[in-house]
Amino acid sequence: MTATPVKVLICDDQELVRVGMGMIVASQEDLIVAGEAANGAEAVETALKLRPDLILMDVRMPVLDGVVATERICASLPETRVLMITTFDLDEYAYAALRAGASGFLVKDAPADEILVAIRGVLRGDSMVSPSVTKRLLDRYLAADRDVAASTRLEKLTERERDVLTLIARGLGNGEIAAKLYIGETTVKTHVGRILAKLSLRDRVHAVVFAYESGLVRAGG
Repeated sequence: MTATPVKVLICDDQELVRVGMGMIVASQEDLIVAGEAANGAEAVETALKLRPDLILMDVRMPVLDGVVATERICASLPETRVLMITTFDLDEYAYAALRAGASGFLVKDAPADEILVAIRGVLRGDSMVSPSVTKRLLDRYLAADRDVAASTRLEKLTERERDVLTLIARGLGNGEIAAKLYIGETTVKTHVGRILAKLSLRDRVHAVVFAYESGLVRAGG
């Protein structure tokens, strides 16, 4: 039985970028271009209509920027993953996009193989923002004041779950966390799942952002 292709929506105000991304997506048997959008408002409307599995979203678009579009889409379609497309690997929009619900971002001129790695990673639920880039984003754009509400939410976690969250924020994978805490990798996965559920977080990248905002991990530290 043939698996249902993954539906991808491509949102960018530059037609050349949409065509290029579309060719990369269409080159894979298990991926299909479900639709396109040329601005943020159109992206929201099309996403709600098509309910894609993944959206490639340009950060800066007319009518409605990609950050606001992402926030609206993620609020209405929690199962849809958003991968942001940026011109530079580090700007204020990238951090805002992560806070809005995006699961990662890639640079527009990234090679096709890197784009496909990012697409498949996001579809697996992985964070497609490297720990070093996440740290630079947080160091540069995170306000000095901690989010009191986020700090309060930390109380929902057990001591072990806090340990796991701290190590996630430092960029460790499940295997590395397991070795560090002397527990099984399956146990780590269970802890990660509970952390995401208790804190209502979409994936690991949002767990990292939360860890910084709550003060569990300090920016610059």
